Amino acid sequence: MLLTLDDFEPAARKHLPRPLFGYVAGAAETGAARQDNRDALDAWRLIPSVLRGVEGRSSAARLFGQDYAAPFGIAPMGLSALMARDGDLALARAAQAAGIPFVLSGSSLTPMERVVEANPDAWFQAYLPGEDDRIRALLGRVRAAGFRTLVLTADTAVLANRENNLRAGFSTPLRITPRLLWDFAIKPAWVFGTFAPTLARGMPHFENSFATRGAPIISKQAARDFGRKDHLNWDHLALMRDLWPGKLVLKGVINPADVARARGLGCDGVILSNHGGRQLDHAISPLRVLPEARKQAAEMALMIDGGIRRGTDVIKALALGADLVWVGRPFLYAATLGGQGMVERAAEMLRSEVHRNLGLLGLRDLSEVGPAILHPV
Repeated sequence: MLLTLDDFEPAARKHLPRPLFGYVAGAAETGAARQDNRDALDAWRLIPSVLRGVEGRSSAARLFGQDYAAPFGIAPMGLSALMARDGDLALARAAQAAGIPFVLSGSSLTPMERVVEANPDAWFQAYLPGEDDRIRALLGRVRAAGFRTLVLTADTAVLANRENNLRAGFSTPLRITPRLLWDFAIKPAWVFGTFAPTLARGMPHFENSFATRGAPIISKQAARDFGRKDHLNWDHLALMRDLWPGKLVLKGVINPADVARARGLGCDGVILSNHGGRQLDHAISPLRVLPEARKQAAEMALMIDGGIRRGTDVIKALALGADLVWVGRPFLYAATLGGQGMVERAAEMLRSEVHRNLGLLGLRDLSEVGPAILHPV
């Protein structure tokens, strides 16, 4: 029975082949960073007020001049179209229908031009090497496609040690082995509902890593393309600010000093993130540094991701200083189970929880959410 976002994970485990589920669910090394995301949220309790007259309350949010139905969005997730049929499009269309923001991953398998047609308000997330010519070329393509908000993910300078991926049989490039074929074969619903229709259109490629089409997911070139980011630095972000006319967001920041530096370079927003625990193991949860990051961000938009699963999680993050939160894995799990419709259902679950919890807290809208409603455990 699917009643909360947490319910989608065990259902997706039954549906997806072991290597693919392992890729989505896995974290770096011991999983300590992913666990800290949850522990940080659980370290706060809520203080409700009563008799506040909350009948006309609203969970609507506003960011970058745009109104949203709820204060959360769908985070960028790579390889979504391998997990769910037309996964990138399903997520983009569901976000548009639900009235929430959506970010397309630079590691996606669907051309960005198709995605922005499906959702003209979509944001684009770039994984970039420290090479001026490639940065200029990709930004030109993103701008020509019609995106207005660009997100640079900055916490992938070195490939993470994701041992769980290897144990599950997942790798980039995807290696076709007898075990992989068996793992695929015992999940016929995924094979015939997702993999076969996808393969019928040709071998999936990394479509949006650079200005031109990237390598197939089974090509050794894919590994080389992912490994050229260790030269990326603040000068490249400054170059992007000069080149990009729209909103510019820096993602993968945890250190409050980096938030201040991003603001100084003219970024419009920052997403505090430890990449869902998928990069540096034992990295602190961004929620723990959120109050200090809020001070450094000043009026710049400050967003956060990591472990958000319930409406109370959303409210805790907003109370500590976030303007909006991002949710990843549960929405992709939903897409694997039922495409756009199931993602819309998941979004409505979370929006309803936020709306209900505002009422139980005695709050009428998000502007009333603040530190006064929190108590540390």
